Amino acid sequence: MQGFYSKLNSSPSSSPLLGVGLRADGARVPLSLAVEAEKAQALLQTFSSASLLASAGLGVFCVVADHALQLSAIQQHLWLRAALDNATHGLVGLWSWAVVIGLRKKSDLYEVLLAGLLASIIDLDHFYMAGSLSLKAAVSLPQRPPLHCSSLIPIVCLTLRFLMWIGRLKDAWCSLPWMLFISMTSHHVRDAVRHGLWVCPFGNTAPVPYWLYVSTTATLPHLCSVLMYLTGTRDVISTKHGVAIDV
Repeated sequence: MQGFYSKLNSSPSSSPLLGVGLRADGARVPLSLAVEAEKAQALLQTFSSASLLASAGLGVFCVVADHALQLSAIQQHLWLRAALDNATHGLVGLWSWAVVIGLRKKSDLYEVLLAGLLASIIDLDHFYMAGSLSLKAAVSLPQRPPLHCSSLIPIVCLTLRFLMWIGRLKDAWCSLPWMLFISMTSHHVRDAVRHGLWVCPFGNTAPVPYWLYVSTTATLPHLCSVLMYLTGTRDVISTKHGVAIDV
């Protein structure tokens, strides 16, 4: 998952002051046109062969992990089953964010680990709802806990984005709302196979077909990447780091 590094930033023959850049064949082009061309190429890289292969691997992992969790040796032990199920949530969230940003430097690894952690800690609301640290009580709730309400995803992400704008943190942490979106959505979609999506105040949907869960999980990183492009998040990160984010 290699990034597409900006030729304009690295080429000594291009200059924002002159307003021109160089194409690969050496011809001069307006700088604005060259920048737009790079943005378009960066967006196309979202669907590169490496990115699609990583997404396919994510889908395969979901199938393998879910089938492994059905083994009788795991089903017989409540704590083991819960721990492995939660770890799978974390790995799906981690893998999904890795597809979005790629892994080029050490800080990218920290980001994907944070995404995995966010996808996992959602399940702590089971214990909050149960009012106990008892795992049996946590998995036997009469209703679904608050963080499993899918209506919260856009509310939480947009609120976080607004607070970051108020605190002038949008450049340094501009990808955080999208990371949270990936972590929460991947968790909810996986749970929806058994329970459906809880869309407040309308109630629960029917359980999501397994094939739809796998395909949604595999395509979610690409959807997120395109939305980041359309909202300008990729441009902000590109300006800050001198690279266009793609996988």
